[in-house]
Amino acid sequence: MLNEKWKAIISKLKFAYQPIVSIRSGKTYGVEVFIRNYTEAGGFYSIQNFFDEAFGDGTLYQVDLYIRVEVLKKFKKFKIDNLRLFYNIDYRIVQMPDFIIGNTTELFKELKLDNNLIYFEISEKSTIKDPNAIKSLLSIYKQEGFGTVVDNFATGISGFQLLYYPNCDLIKLDRMFIEDIAKDLKKRLFFSSIIKMAHIVNIKVIAVCVQDIEEYYACKDMGVDFIQGYFIEEPSIDYKKVKPYYENIEQLYKNDKRESKSNMIEKDSIDKIPTLLNSSTLEEIFVYFKINSSNTFVPIIDSYNKLLGVIYEKDIKKLSYSQYGMSLAKNINSDKPVEKYMTSVVSAEISWSVDKILDIYTLSQKDNTGVFITKNNEYYGFLDTNNLLRLSYFRNLEIARDQNPLTKLPGNTQIEKYINNIFLNKENKIYHIVYFDFNDFKPFNDSYGFRQGDRAINIFAQILKKELSSKEKIFIGHIGGDDFFCGLEGYKFEDSFEIIKKIRDNFKLDATSLYNSEDRQNNYIKSKDRFGIKRKFKLLDVAAAIIEIHSLKDKKYFDDILNDAKKSAKSSNIPIGLSLI
Repeated sequence: MLNEKWKAIISKLKFAYQPIVSIRSGKTYGVEVFIRNYTEAGGFYSIQNFFDEAFGDGTLYQVDLYIRVEVLKKFKKFKIDNLRLFYNIDYRIVQMPDFIIGNTTELFKELKLDNNLIYFEISEKSTIKDPNAIKSLLSIYKQEGFGTVVDNFATGISGFQLLYYPNCDLIKLDRMFIEDIAKDLKKRLFFSSIIKMAHIVNIKVIAVCVQDIEEYYACKDMGVDFIQGYFIEEPSIDYKKVKPYYENIEQLYKNDKRESKSNMIEKDSIDKIPTLLNSSTLEEIFVYFKINSSNTFVPIIDSYNKLLGVIYEKDIKKLSYSQYGMSLAKNINSDKPVEKYMTSVVSAEISWSVDKILDIYTLSQKDNTGVFITKNNEYYGFLDTNNLLRLSYFRNLEIARDQNPLTKLPGNTQIEKYINNIFLNKENKIYHIVYFDFNDFKPFNDSYGFRQGDRAINIFAQILKKELSSKEKIFIGHIGGDDFFCGLEGYKFEDSFEIIKKIRDNFKLDATSLYNSEDRQNNYIKSKDRFGIKRKFKLLDVAAAIIEIHSLKDKKYFDDILNDAKKSAKSSNIPIGLSLI
């Protein structure tokens, strides 16, 4: 039992709630609870100090249980459908001598709450002091049927190991990752890698402390599932301030015109395979396969339509077809009758691109029948292998249709789409687009032939790919012939300039290999000009015109500025840069 000192302290505590919202639909998925008024309640200078003293007194577990009761009573007042509670726990509770597994389940039964409504958050920072803390607690709460979250992901010492354990449902990325994410390209690359790995193992990602629209768009671009922060709502003791739905978030998502709709899943290709609840009996599963005789598996969901896994007919076939199979099924008593037969699956959000879904399917190698599709983290349907192959075929066909046959780089349609998207984008970002044009290419072609000309074009294309493909937020295209294009998003001008200068210098050096020894030694060739007069021409190099564009600018002056930049670049030994003003 809790002593009077801590009962008095807890009675004075207040609790604030902050929404966790779908980055796509704006629907409130859950609320995180924060303890407030701890200084007034007991003179604590921080929440960590509060829990440290409870730990020192040996009452940490009892304090936590009392707080859970108060929090859950207030949580029941929310009138939002399927709302989840995100509750932080101190990993040291397992070190308390009175720690018992099952108390929370009993508490939920008393309050008539579903276990699926709570996510226990455990900070990865705790692994610095106790490397096994998270694994132990995640396992305990997962076995009891609660949701689990790793908070402050990648700030402890377990790091990416946690993605390989099946006990984690969600990860929260620390503010360290979110701050300046719109400007910090290295951080975005690291962030994107974490999200991709998490999605491969069916873990959803929450970005915390999202402060503004730029951070929102950066998180959206990288595939974050949920966001939390002052951009949505600050924590409030008044629980009524939490809205079921944030319309501004949905509008931001819908108004973002940067993504090609042709790279999205066609809804017609998704099969709406009937499901069963995780509370179903074996008898109900047998009946399911008799009614749905063409199905080889049944998707299993919880009462909130969350996809939990599948049961394959082959895994229960032996039991179902045995002489006493149905009788046994009726008499099997278990709190979780289907878990024994359930298998985890590959799932993807319907809003993800075809490219991303194909990547996840290929990398996961869990199941060769297809990918399960969710919408706002709820079961939506199934995309089988045949439809995946069909989507892959048409996606590759679309890319190939506008691909230069020589360099295999995107062509004019995609280049034009990229430029239009810059001006459609309502973020205040800086873009640099670059037009490359070989100097004196015709005389070289006339002297050395088209085969060498094609070699020169391929050399330049390979340099572009080598220097730019590994960098974040860069687009490369081939306009045709000796004209190339690239776009850089979010770079400072001096950084873009150095990148382009390096490309020009590398090409000028590599292109000398295309000439015979005499022309290399002379550092020029003799060929006829457009008037038929034979004269000297310099060895191949490339002109580069850099146009700086702020996405809020108007496109009407673009062509004029571009033409001026191209003319100037042809006579310059360095890349020429102009700004669209």
